[in-house]
This record gives sequence, structure tokens and C-alpha cells, in this order.
Amino acid sequence: MVEFTLPANSKVGTGKTFRAHAGAKRVKAFKIYRWDPDAKANPRLDTYEVDLDGCGPMVLDALIKIKNEVDTTLTFRRSCREGICGSCAMNIDGTNTLACLKSIDEVKGDVRIYPLPHMPVVKDLVPDLTHIYAQYQSIKPWLEAESAPPPDRERAQSVAEREKLDGLWECILCFCCSTSCPSYWWNGDRYLGPAILLQAYRWLADSRDEKTGERLDALEDPFRLYRCHTIMNCTRTCPKGLNPAKAIAEIKKMMVARR
Repeated sequence: MVEFTLPANSKVGTGKTFRAHAGAKRVKAFKIYRWDPDAKANPRLDTYEVDLDGCGPMVLDALIKIKNEVDTTLTFRRSCREGICGSCAMNIDGTNTLACLKSIDEVKGDVRIYPLPHMPVVKDLVPDLTHIYAQYQSIKPWLEAESAPPPDRERAQSVAEREKLDGLWECILCFCCSTSCPSYWWNGDRYLGPAILLQAYRWLADSRDEKTGERLDALEDPFRLYRCHTIMNCTRTCPKGLNPAKAIAEIKKMMVARR
């Protein structure tokens, strides 16, 4: 059997342990990935014991409590706390999800929290999204039309045309799906990944958009679209219950139909 050795600077060590206060009855341990680029040290897992009787029900509530009351150096993104902004996407208990929607009670045993996988890390639980946002910009995520809009109203859609956008517009760009996709892990420099392709299909499916041909031309590439192998990780992990794999399949069908 072949054995592989990780580079020394990639190994995650054991960090500090912060005990719950004396008298805490419902204690849960949170093992959180920590890495500070200025510290010049390997990543580590710090353990925080949290009294659940003094904490909200979601993992994000625990993270906020830890940062406010235990360790102010802990770094993570968060904003709406309602599953709308996608800021608090991270890997919790082995699954990419939103910390604000993940109930602490769903996790058996210690809660293990890491940043989204296979992304450069800025610090602690904050991934660097520069590249994936550049990919998002590349698909021109806005309405493109050559004809002038009606002078007295918006561009109209029928009820049936509008329904084609359901399951697409709800995407909040948390990137849980793309960072759970092995094809994106290995080919993220060229493969757009499920989140961006779902967004691309959102405009291809829009009856008001008049640049379908140009959009398909931009996706007609061995890597940008066709690295998808229908593993379905993206659909399983989406915290909004969307189906990026289906959107990618619909783009492929449009490619075939126009030939």
C-alpha cells in the first residue's frame, strides 16, 4: 500500500482548551479550526466548552458567544443570521452549511468547525473568495437585452416564464456547493463549479434575456462546464435546498439542442 506524508506545514495541531465555567450543566465542546497568517505557525484546533443553557440554539450563536465572552481573536464571517446572506458558510460536522441554520442539537458529540474546504484561508474560518467571485463576474450575472424596454412599464413575463426561475433566484452565493464538489477542488482554476453554473442558468432561463447564444458560447469549453460528473455533492449540501446539478444538466441540454 502506498503511504503519503503530509508536508509539515499542512498538519493541524492541537490548540488551547477553554473550559466552561464552574457549575455549567449542559456543556458542549466546539473544536474550531484556527489559523493566523501573522503567527507563522501551523493551523490548530482550539476547544471551547460552551454552556448551552446560556447560548442560542444555532452554531452561529455559539460562535458569537465564544467571540464575545471567551476569545475575541476568533475570526469568522456573519451578517443576517437568517440564512439570507450566505456569509457564515463553513464546514460543520463534516458538511458544508450555514452556521446560522445549523442547530447545535443536530450534532452528536463535539462540534467540529472548519472553513469551507479547498479554499485559501484568510484567517480562522474566513475563506478567500476572490477567485470564485471573479468567476461569478465572468458569467455576466445581469440582464442583457438589445431591444428597448417598454416606455411605460417593466419587461413583462408570463406566470409560466417566471416559474422557470424558481429554484435559481434563491441562491445566496454561500458557495457551500462549489466547495463540496471534487471537480471544483481539482479544476477550480478553470471549472466554474455548481454555484456559478446555477447562476449562469438563471440568466439562460430568463425569458427577458436576449443573449442566450453569447452566454452559451462563453460556456462551451471542456473545463468551464463539462467538468461536472454528476456526483451530486452540490445538491446534497445546499442549505437552501436548491439543485445545482439539475441546472448544470439543463445547460448541457441547451448546448445539445442548439447543435
